[in-house]
Amino acid sequence: MNINRFVAVFKARNIEFFRDRAALSWNLIFPVLLLVGFSFIFSGDGRATFKIGVIDLPTQSAPFLQIKHIEFVNYQKLEQAQLKLSQHSIDLLIDFSEHRYWVNEQSANSYLVEKIFLATQSGFQRLVMQGKQIRYVDWVLPGILAMNMMFSSLFGVGYVIVRYRKNSVLKRLKATPLSAFEFISAQVLSRLFIVMFMSSVVYIGCNFLFHFYMLGSYFNLLLVGLLGSFCLICLGLLIASRSKSEELVGGLLNLISWPMMMLSGVWFSLEGAPSWLKTAAEFLPLTHIVTAARQIITEGATLSQISYHLTVLSIMSAVFLLAGSYLFSWNTER
Repeated sequence: MNINRFVAVFKARNIEFFRDRAALSWNLIFPVLLLVGFSFIFSGDGRATFKIGVIDLPTQSAPFLQIKHIEFVNYQKLEQAQLKLSQHSIDLLIDFSEHRYWVNEQSANSYLVEKIFLATQSGFQRLVMQGKQIRYVDWVLPGILAMNMMFSSLFGVGYVIVRYRKNSVLKRLKATPLSAFEFISAQVLSRLFIVMFMSSVVYIGCNFLFHFYMLGSYFNLLLVGLLGSFCLICLGLLIASRSKSEELVGGLLNLISWPMMMLSGVWFSLEGAPSWLKTAAEFLPLTHIVTAARQIITEGATLSQISYHLTVLSIMSAVFLLAGSYLFSWNTER
């Protein structure tokens, strides 16, 4: 590992990116436009129907559970459900086994759902909770930032390396003392620096406009961003490890990125989704990035509480990096 050669490639890649005004502008403007658009489209809580939390959903359906146009979400932990109610993420919380329910008196939806609930059920103890509402723009923020990181990481490494290989840039670099490890590590760290820099600029800039809700630690959020970006960059490296076709790699990157964007909880919560869909989402790196970041922002989660997501991202990163390094070729196509 020669530090001078590594620094030279790292610096050259950064300069190449920042001189590309189109790519730079897109990475800055795209997430901002999404945040602004969704803040207006979903100026309220972003839901078209009522959402009710239920502690240990009963096997025998109560009359209230038969009402249409209401989504019922099963919670195993009372504290988690109470936090959701205090943040206006759900409109009512019911514990059928204990015959009690909770309302949020600061929520208009909670008031309406309580009236519907009392019209069908009786003998329940009424409990009250309060808390600051989480806007949809606050909830969707981790997903938009993670999605932007995903596209920047995958295409910024995978597509660029294939372009280098196709234009014989890698073939020329192979004739130099530069080793494959030095080149790959410089590309990975360069893209990691660019992704985190651009994400930080977008977050800080939009925060002045939207005043985002933040309950957890910025350090923990930064750690999730670093590990998540590294995992996605390694995935991009694996995809581009041998191919010389920009069209093929572009198709593969889109094949991977679009399912992640749709199934990782970027735009909507997976609560109440079929179990098979939740299981499939567990195999997507973006799922763990979005979930961990959202728990930090909206629930104040600590590193120990998101350790599962950090562990999965670490394992995925190691597998992608080792496989990509092993398969990497300067100028051949498998």
